[in-house]
Amino acid sequence: MGKLRKGTLKFLISFITGIICGTLVGASVLAVIVSYRLDNQYKRITYLETTIEDKDARLKKLEESINTQDLILQDIEVNLNFNETQDNTTNEQNNKGPLKNTSEGEIDNIDDIDKIDIEKNIKQKYNSLLGKQIKNIDPDIIVEVIDKRIFKIEDREYRLKVEKLILTETLRLYINVELRE
Repeated sequence: MGKLRKGTLKFLISFITGIICGTLVGASVLAVIVSYRLDNQYKRITYLETTIEDKDARLKKLEESINTQDLILQDIEVNLNFNETQDNTTNEQNNKGPLKNTSEGEIDNIDDIDKIDIEKNIKQKYNSLLGKQIKNIDPDIIVEVIDKRIFKIEDREYRLKVEKLILTETLRLYINVELRE
């Protein structure tokens, strides 16, 4: 009878230990899944908030200038091209170009939220131009606003360089963004 009790006690301890370990592992896996989905939702919310702000600013400027017949700046479009480099000035001096030229989705070091923040900051710099007549806008000054500017987001620095500017009813800016280390 003593052996049976001793064996039962060991079984109960093992069973309870297994339940506790299983619960901890299950809770950990659940926390990882929930945090991943939460991060994705946070990125989407940030993107949608930026879109709403842009649309509101655009609508306000267009309502103010609805009575004019001239060409009016109606929208701002920013196209970002990310370059990953350690020191781009030496490469430009050697006429070799940037170290690595990739599209937006190929760089792992640049966070999606950083991309959204950079685009949002650039658009905020130009929101005052919405609703103005295109003939009164100086393209050289538009380029100088963000050309060779360094944006700091958290602990990262990004250097902006305007490659191309197209000024029609939509202001299109083609900007190279370099991650500085």
